[in-house]
Amino acid sequence: MKKLLILSGKGGTGKTTTASAFIRFSGAPAFADCDVDAPNLHLVEQVEGTREEQDYIGSQKAAIDPERCISCGMCAQFCRFGAVRRTGMTFSVDPYACEGCGVCTLVCGQKAISLSPDVAGRLTLIQGERTFSTAILKMGRGNSGKLVSSVKQALFLKAPETPFAIIDGSPGIGCPVIASVSGVDLVLIVAEPSQSGISDLERLVRTTEGFRTRVAVCVNKYDLSPDDTRRIEDFCRDRQIPFLGCIPYDPTVSAAINQGKTVADLGGPACEALREIYRRTAELLEISAV
Repeated sequence: MKKLLILSGKGGTGKTTTASAFIRFSGAPAFADCDVDAPNLHLVEQVEGTREEQDYIGSQKAAIDPERCISCGMCAQFCRFGAVRRTGMTFSVDPYACEGCGVCTLVCGQKAISLSPDVAGRLTLIQGERTFSTAILKMGRGNSGKLVSSVKQALFLKAPETPFAIIDGSPGIGCPVIASVSGVDLVLIVAEPSQSGISDLERLVRTTEGFRTRVAVCVNKYDLSPDDTRRIEDFCRDRQIPFLGCIPYDPTVSAAINQGKTVADLGGPACEALREIYRRTAELLEISAV
């Protein structure tokens, strides 16, 4: 299975727009949305088939048994995260602030505090003619990198014979991005022609270099700043990174998003530019572009 991961330095750059267009161009039988903090690929890619859902267990959370608690306040005194809250003479744990470190259980002489597994998110796998894996992380929960790894693992286990898979990654360079990069054949970075976009691109390239993963770059809405686009091209040339093309600003993209469709459904200048970028990406992966 050849695995293509599409990333961007921040949200709103055009990563999911590119991923959804590539899925249509390629007819990819397997794809995943690894942006577990705010997944949205399912809005434009409707997949029919058997739906499997399961809870994702993250870190543990503390809870106080009011029957055993004598309101000594030791737990609140030693909680460095301020997760233990006092209301009158009653103590409770704020699950959003609790990090599951367990210090409160050690200092409680009444054994009134216990740790229990926390449901931090939900994994979803849909398998029919195509296989789609995604997940969503609950607000205030960590371990997003582990959840991303679970999304990828579910896709690869359920579609092992698939020749080509597309992964829509998370924005930025944090833990979920690092989890997304591992094990893929090519990372396509969708860059923004701006000062911050260039900085984002440089950071992403440094991140992927640590995995020795091949990288390619394209620029979205290049005509909003031709000078910055040239700077990105120069950066890629200096680093010997394949530069696959430029996507123009196109109102059709916004129209497609508002209709819950992909750019490939409505056509237009951006669609044609993405089609050419996909063809060049397929060449790098040594797969058929049809």
